[in-house]
Amino acid sequence: MTKHFLIKQLINIENAKRINRERVAYLVLENTELVPHLIEIMFTEDPKVSIKAAWVLEIVCEKKLNLIAPQLDYFADNIGFLTHDSAVRPASKICNFIAIAFTSKTDILFKNFLTKNHVDKFIETCFDWMLSDHKVATKAYSMNALFLLGKNYDWVHQELKLILQQNIVKESAAYKARGKITLDLINKQ
Repeated sequence: MTKHFLIKQLINIENAKRINRERVAYLVLENTELVPHLIEIMFTEDPKVSIKAAWVLEIVCEKKLNLIAPQLDYFADNIGFLTHDSAVRPASKICNFIAIAFTSKTDILFKNFLTKNHVDKFIETCFDWMLSDHKVATKAYSMNALFLLGKNYDWVHQELKLILQQNIVKESAAYKARGKITLDLINKQ
């Protein structure tokens, strides 16, 4: 399977329905040599294909997160350049998956693969997403990833708390609900 073949499959995704995204995700899961191509495509400038690659990568990571581990350098170096909301939301969810795995007591793989540089880039990007004009889902995944990654960096919780306290009054009901949960978690630390 080639990168060109994968691009064709991504172009053929008609809409964002999960069944359409899963079709290509399962193809990638069965042909794991496509994972580096999928990540590379996600960061291309063509939004028609890059967004679909982000959708598919989200499902791939949901099913088998360890497949992204060898690509963490490239992923971390490029994640901050995503601008389209339809690509940023799945990327924020992937950051959340990585943060969950990294702070897990049982998942050793990400404790070994994730470097301080990766964590720093994820923290920086998640803060950027929290402060930018993104939808609630992106901000919710970002605040959870920041809470988890912040367990190892005191300043992250302090900054996150400040941002939440400043923005919670002017954001949507969904943001307020998730923000209150995150604030409670920070305060229990």
